Amino acid sequence: MTTTPHPPSQTSRENHVTGATIWLTGLPSAGKTTIAYELAGRLRGEGHRVEVLDGDEIREFLSAGLGFSREDRHTNVQRIGFVAELLASHGVKVLVPVIAPYADSREAVRKRHRTAGVPFLEVHVAAPVEVCAVRDVKGLYAKQAAGEISGLTGVDDPYEAPEAPDLRIESQNQTVQESAAQLHALLTEKGLL
Repeated sequence: MTTTPHPPSQTSRENHVTGATIWLTGLPSAGKTTIAYELAGRLRGEGHRVEVLDGDEIREFLSAGLGFSREDRHTNVQRIGFVAELLASHGVKVLVPVIAPYADSREAVRKRHRTAGVPFLEVHVAAPVEVCAVRDVKGLYAKQAAGEISGLTGVDDPYEAPEAPDLRIESQNQTVQESAAQLHALLTEKGLL
């Protein structure tokens, strides 16, 4: 009885698929999600397996019932980090555009990835609050200014910017395509593409 082996090209390709979590942190309306989807499209076009874990979608499905206290925000970030690490460990490039305002929460996710041997990159989408308030994609800054909501990250709730991110994107100074290209270059430099 003879068995037919996998074609060498398929086997070698499967053995060299590197997953990674790319965490895009920043203020609301900084451009995290827009950049993530732009990069995801480019990576898919190059044949990579990609998932975007959008913070709003996670809140609706995986973290429904959580509020915006520090403890609940930490729990939300840890849940997202767990899912990201799981997917990345199976060869998926996982783009995570999530505010994640607290440095210790992001560091806990980084440590989980390090322990599992899964690449983790922290990207700070660093648009200043004045620019984000003008963009105001979801109307949050207007609602906060009108007194309709409180606890807006970067306004009346803390945001701890990364001190040494793997990449800092000044999204107010370049196009979405340029920001995605900058991130693509980082992935190439780190040997993840």
